[in-house]
Amino acid sequence: MASADNVQEEVPVVAKKGGGRTMMVIGVLVLLLLGGGAYALTARSHATKAGAETVNAPKAPELFLPLDPAFVVNFQDQDSTRYLQVGVTVMTHDPAAVQAMKDSDPVIRNALVMLFSGQTYAGLSDTAGKVKLQAKALDAVRKIVADKTGKPDVDALYFTSFVMQ
Repeated sequence: MASADNVQEEVPVVAKKGGGRTMMVIGVLVLLLLGGGAYALTARSHATKAGAETVNAPKAPELFLPLDPAFVVNFQDQDSTRYLQVGVTVMTHDPAAVQAMKDSDPVIRNALVMLFSGQTYAGLSDTAGKVKLQAKALDAVRKIVADKTGKPDVDALYFTSFVMQ
C-alpha cells in the first residue's frame, strides 16, 4: 500500500502567449488609479483640516478673576436703608488684562461701589434692572482696563451672588 505522503502530483504548466504584456499594462493602470485616488483623498483631507484650523483658530483660554471680597453697599429706598451684597467675577482671554485688573483693584472697587450704591431697590427688583446694572459695571471695568492697557480686553462681568435686604 502506498502512503499519501509519497504521492507526487504533476501540475501541468500552460504557457500563455502574448497575454503578459496586456496584464502588465492593466496592472500599471490599476496602480496609477489607486495611487491617484489615494493622493486625491489625502490632499483633500489636508486641505479640509487646514481650512478648519483657519476658521476655528484656537482661542486663548478664558481667564476668570473674582473681585473678592463681595461688594456690600447701602442705599436709600423711600424711608428705609437697604443693603446690597454683590459678588463679581470678571472674564477675559488676555493675561495682560488680568494683571491690569489686579493692579487697578482699588480703582475698580471704588467705581463699582459708587455704581452699586447709586441704585434703587425698585430698579434692581426685576431681572431687567440687574442686567442693566451688569452692563454698566462691565463698561466701568472696561474703561479702567482700557486706561491702563490701551484696550478694553474684558469680555464679561458676572454677578456670582446678588443679595438685597
